[in-house]
Amino acid sequence: MALHFDQAEFDSRRDRLIIEMAERKLDAMLLFAQESMYWLTGYDTFGFCFFQCLVVKADGSMVLLTRSADLRQARHTSNIENIVLWTDRQDANPAVELRNLMNDLDLLGARIGVEYDTHGLTGRSTRLLDEQLQTFGKIEDASDLVGRLRLFKSEAEIKKAKRAAKLGDEALEAALPLIKQGGDEAAILAAMQGAVLAGGGDYPANNFIIGSGEDALLCRYKSGRRKLNKNDQITLEWAGVYNHYHAAMMQTVLTGKVSKRHQELFEAARDALTAVQKAMTPGNTFGDVFDAHARVMETHGLTKHRLNACGYSVGARFAPSWMDPQMFYAGNEEPIAPCMTLFAHMIIMDSETGNAMCLGRTYLTTEDDPQPLSRYGLDLITR
Repeated sequence: MALHFDQAEFDSRRDRLIIEMAERKLDAMLLFAQESMYWLTGYDTFGFCFFQCLVVKADGSMVLLTRSADLRQARHTSNIENIVLWTDRQDANPAVELRNLMNDLDLLGARIGVEYDTHGLTGRSTRLLDEQLQTFGKIEDASDLVGRLRLFKSEAEIKKAKRAAKLGDEALEAALPLIKQGGDEAAILAAMQGAVLAGGGDYPANNFIIGSGEDALLCRYKSGRRKLNKNDQITLEWAGVYNHYHAAMMQTVLTGKVSKRHQELFEAARDALTAVQKAMTPGNTFGDVFDAHARVMETHGLTKHRLNACGYSVGARFAPSWMDPQMFYAGNEEPIAPCMTLFAHMIIMDSETGNAMCLGRTYLTTEDDPQPLSRYGLDLITR
């Protein structure tokens, strides 16, 4: 089997899940998030674009319901022993197959938690699922259960995150020589992704973001490439990825002369990220981290140019996003605790002047100050 952790690690994760299920008085969990399946069993696939479900009972036993295309994938990449297939055919309803499976597992009338909030369960599949479950047992939304367990990283996971961060640094190193007058976004992007893959890493859970000129004000990937001018700006958001563990980074790089406005925006981004680092300690909340960012932006007169969130938890993620649910936004009461890997990004988009400035790093929280996982400091990079 192609497992990235030893059995003791998986046993520990299973035990944590069983304890949490017992506290919520759940007889079973229906896991649809690929991240949950990977974390719990090592199961590694993009087959979650179709209906599949990992049924976990309160005693820790598991059964995977999936398609024939993923049978060998599950056997090769996971420790799941019991795999049941549903058959592709016209008007197939895999939710019926899941109900039959749960009936075979003596779960009729049981209290069952469901992972609804995931890209692994489409709206149509949810409707089919609910139709089958409404008279089967007591169903409740337990979308947060495994996601919150994954928020706290083990020592083995932290090693993956640090390896990912090293690959992220190598991606930036590959990009910088190409960022110059006449530099091609296509070549820059290829160099960054190539560095991660050549270093033994993986594809990211979402596309790297690259945009120069006016596109530097975008914080989503878009199709189309351009070449850099003598005095230009390019915003990059990328991640080193290792065994699906992500360590994200963000940086606006300038070519040529640094304008007064760019300098002002950089100083605000640097000051805000420094304040965020100080707030990213036990005793504070995710909301406190956001507030630290917002106060600095207000001090610099940039409230209307900032976003309403300034980062999130990262870990082992699958498409279409490397963002975990826990985010830095106003009022988020999730406590900061040791052994979290958190990405903080200061994104300033001044549409009035056409200037962008972004600065972001991934941190490992500790009992005290967070540890930056990148070797790059909080400097303005010019070429």
